[in-house]
Amino acid sequence: MAQSDRKTIDKVFVLLGIVMVIVLLIVGALSLRAYSFAKSTVQSQLSAQKIFFPPANSPELAELPSTDRVQMDKYAGQQLINGSQAKVYADNFIAYHLTKVADGKTYSQVSSEAQANPSNAKLKAEEQTLFQGETLRGLLLGDGYAYWTFAQIAEYTSITAFVGAVIMFVLVLLGLTHIVAAGKE
Repeated sequence: MAQSDRKTIDKVFVLLGIVMVIVLLIVGALSLRAYSFAKSTVQSQLSAQKIFFPPANSPELAELPSTDRVQMDKYAGQQLINGSQAKVYADNFIAYHLTKVADGKTYSQVSSEAQANPSNAKLKAEEQTLFQGETLRGLLLGDGYAYWTFAQIAEYTSITAFVGAVIMFVLVLLGLTHIVAAGKE
């Protein structure tokens, strides 16, 4: 391979490396922005709800099955402000209490029964309780936990992109050093 061809190839690779550094920096910046937005939105929305985990050794925690209680004890007495907490509260507290309404039937099942028996006050009350509980649980899991998870993925993506940009920048510098050294030969 002729010296001029090798120099041209080196320049092309350096140019591609520079483009890659720019792309990785843009991806990193956008991912960091997505992380910041999702995290702060979830925190502000959950904080505004003023939901608190029951204190340790409280009657609310004592009645839970041991696996649920272990999860709830991690956050005992704390305010619910992040997606990890939202998942625990939804899956290990609300879900358990919903099983105690209407013999474990779902809102959909009780709603169908209530429509078939419109004068049954007990069914109407159970329907309302299940609707509210399942709605809160769904919001905590969908808006709290899911967006929190997206925020974490965006955070890891930004870190990976920035590390990749640094590595590519070092490779570009090495490529430029090689071009300069080859030009002196």
